[in-house]
Amino acid sequence: MQINETQIKQVNDRIKALVKAGSFYGKKLEEAGITEINSVEDFLKLPFSEKADLREAYPLGLMTAPEEEIVRIHSSSGTTGLPVIIPYTAKDVDDWGEMFKRCYEYAGITNKDRIQITPGYGLWTAGIGFQNGAEKLGAMVIPMGPGNTDKQIQMMIDLKSTVLCATSSYALLLAEEIEKRGLKDKICLKKGVIGSERWGAKMRERIHDILGIELYDIYGLTEIYGPGIGINCQKESGIHYWDDYLYIEVIDPVTGKPVPDGEPGEIVITTLVKEGAPLIRYRTHDLSRIIPEPCSCGDTRPRLDVITGRTDDMMKIKGVNVFPAQIEEVLRTFDELDSEYQIRISHLDGKDTMRIYVETSGHYDFEELSKNVAAAVKSKIGFTPIVKVVEIGLLPRSEKKTKRVIDERYQ
Repeated sequence: MQINETQIKQVNDRIKALVKAGSFYGKKLEEAGITEINSVEDFLKLPFSEKADLREAYPLGLMTAPEEEIVRIHSSSGTTGLPVIIPYTAKDVDDWGEMFKRCYEYAGITNKDRIQITPGYGLWTAGIGFQNGAEKLGAMVIPMGPGNTDKQIQMMIDLKSTVLCATSSYALLLAEEIEKRGLKDKICLKKGVIGSERWGAKMRERIHDILGIELYDIYGLTEIYGPGIGINCQKESGIHYWDDYLYIEVIDPVTGKPVPDGEPGEIVITTLVKEGAPLIRYRTHDLSRIIPEPCSCGDTRPRLDVITGRTDDMMKIKGVNVFPAQIEEVLRTFDELDSEYQIRISHLDGKDTMRIYVETSGHYDFEELSKNVAAAVKSKIGFTPIVKVVEIGLLPRSEKKTKRVIDERYQ
């Protein structure tokens, strides 16, 4: 996807605002001697921005609009350093709500739906993002927030919720609880809008099989408004994103050079009209590709493929670079295995050890299945892990995001 004339004008407008505000990126531009772009080639000369830059701007160094125009802040978790504080103007909040409304509409959700929102509220962008879009749509919002599964299910039944908004981990937990309690016939859910973490085909299948609902994968990140910047349509073929608000490119994560449409790489996002904290060429570290073919749904908006992982997911084990997505790719080739798995890495007797725990719902020879999975993983990554197949439900479930990789070497 090449940047067009309208988008170039929008980028120039944001460049002016960033330079005027003296933000970290405005200073980067001045150092690079760039205050305007006029072509694709000029755009590609713009420096990247990174999460580390945003952390260095803590607390309000990202604020680009005048303070009297800032109506809200959101923040990343800050679990691996200083949190990133993102200021929003009233227009930013409204634009985000408009994008999220589109997401609901793409999923066939209307103002007659009852939307139960389970992601967290507060500084995190999730819960309030789901709510903002639902209210713009005119739907009935049930703002539950996370946890309290008994009450979630009670409200779901009593208020006849038709749409569930959740992380994939919590959607699975709720689905399994509903099945365990024999309540499937009492719920009225038709659709699920799932976001905030990457999830695989097996987890999607399991949630769908239990609840019998359509599932939609929503995309977003705190630094770029929050969830709602894209969603898959009813054809389930990639994530449509809103190119009147965002310009997305995909680059080679090592060289930083753009890759051709259709080739995998790292997603880089430029916000075209954001006022409170505009970002230009922001490296998300999410891995995907731009789908060049038109969608069979007939919509002409550009599409990203599913997020396959992150460039910073890499684990170095026994001198080998391993990505969780590689393990997941192997596990999904086994029909006997279910969606849930956990990777534990430890250092014992001077050696790194990787253990993989994975669930099955069938009656199989667990020992034989474990050997077969270990052999398949070895052929993929070059060394043999310890694989333990366990019964379904034995691995931990989460009301937020599931931690699938636990590196005990640094604990």
